[in-house]
Amino acid sequence: MISDILFGLASIVIGIGASYGLYWLLDQLVNRLPEKLQKALRAWAYLLPAMTLLVLILLVPLLLTFLYAFMNDSQRGFVGFDNFVDLFTDPVFIDVLINNFLWIAFVPAFTVAAGLMFASLTNNVGPRREKIFKSLIFMPMAISFVSAATIWRFMYANVPPGRPEIGLFNAIVKLFGGEPQAWLQLTDWRVNSLLLMIIIVWLQTGFSMVLISSAIKSVPEETIEAARVDGASSLQLFWRIVFPQIWGTVMSVFITTVIMVMKIFDIVLAMTGGQFQTSVLGYMFYQEFFLNGNTGKASAIVAVLTLLIIPLMIVQVVSFRRQEAMR
Repeated sequence: MISDILFGLASIVIGIGASYGLYWLLDQLVNRLPEKLQKALRAWAYLLPAMTLLVLILLVPLLLTFLYAFMNDSQRGFVGFDNFVDLFTDPVFIDVLINNFLWIAFVPAFTVAAGLMFASLTNNVGPRREKIFKSLIFMPMAISFVSAATIWRFMYANVPPGRPEIGLFNAIVKLFGGEPQAWLQLTDWRVNSLLLMIIIVWLQTGFSMVLISSAIKSVPEETIEAARVDGASSLQLFWRIVFPQIWGTVMSVFITTVIMVMKIFDIVLAMTGGQFQTSVLGYMFYQEFFLNGNTGKASAIVAVLTLLIIPLMIVQVVSFRRQEAMR
């Protein structure tokens, strides 16, 4: 154990030292060039190590994944679009896509709505109460997805008849005279998937609240006072004055949550293991690659997921640039 820790520390020290050494070497090389070339190349010289790591760690694996999506499971022969045909003719994959679109439809909207509500309410209380309330709402952000899943498994727990009830949901149902339910197995209307979505909303509301609250506080006080002088009510003040000015932040939070939801994996793995029609693209990739060893099909799943995420990233970048341009 101690040797592993020492090895990890040594690796970090060596990595930092190598980085500084590389920057020093590049600086020395640039300093030996003519002055005009120094100005042109210095910025690129400092960016080179970071760009190299970005290419090696992100771009190359991504391109290889797209390449493997057109190859067989042994990665020795090309099969064209066979992996994609297998996916889109597989009812299980279509069911997974439906689940992913449901996650996209519900989680970001409810997360942003909850964050907007709590940001507006906490901004209207005293500074001391504001800190307490925001700390309590933000607290779930400190919990990992797996830990949150463990907590909520007790909320949805269903025990055999005759044993003490430990699930909060079933305890409430029994309190009102109802029958306990196996909540995570309710496939009708995909209730079990909706119950998993609640966990993410609970985790991400604090993130949404903090960013939106910061945007609300940056709204010029002059516009708010002018609206009050004109007789605007509290609702009119918020929706017609404040909300349009924080729209860029709201969209950034929304798109960030969408991208996060597209890659959801931990909650599904810890709660249901992809059973009872709760699987998503992230879990299906894990299942095909690590459990079934289907490299080609797993790579095709990642390719589909990447192609779905890229437009969202472009929208996020455009939204961020517009927000910056308005400042």
